[in-house]
Amino acid sequence: MGESTSKKVMLVDDDQFLLDMYAMKFKNSGYDVVACPGSEECLNKLKGGEMVDIIIFDLIMPKMDGIALFEEIKKNNYIPNALKVILTNQGQSSDMEKFEGKGIDGYIIKALHTPSEVIEKIKEIESKK
Repeated sequence: MGESTSKKVMLVDDDQFLLDMYAMKFKNSGYDVVACPGSEECLNKLKGGEMVDIIIFDLIMPKMDGIALFEEIKKNNYIPNALKVILTNQGQSSDMEKFEGKGIDGYIIKALHTPSEVIEKIKEIESKK
């Protein structure tokens, strides 16, 4: 086999059902997937040198929420070139505005999109980079 051109996506969500479902959807769409059931697992993988092209994370998670996770990733410059996308049910525009100009590439509201649409949105975000 030639070298894989598939992008690697890291999913971070404390909802195991959603995590599994999105992981499967992304795999079926040709992505390599690293699934993390929380911020700590995500940071441990990044500290360990895991490189990903895209990170998609939830905002509401126990222990360390998505905002704290994002700030930690940024502070340590873990995946500077990765697309950073929020996938959440928090849909207030004030939430979205918090991230304007902070290096977030996309903001997707779970309730408004099917997993297939989420993948389409990710591809759209990728094509704009």
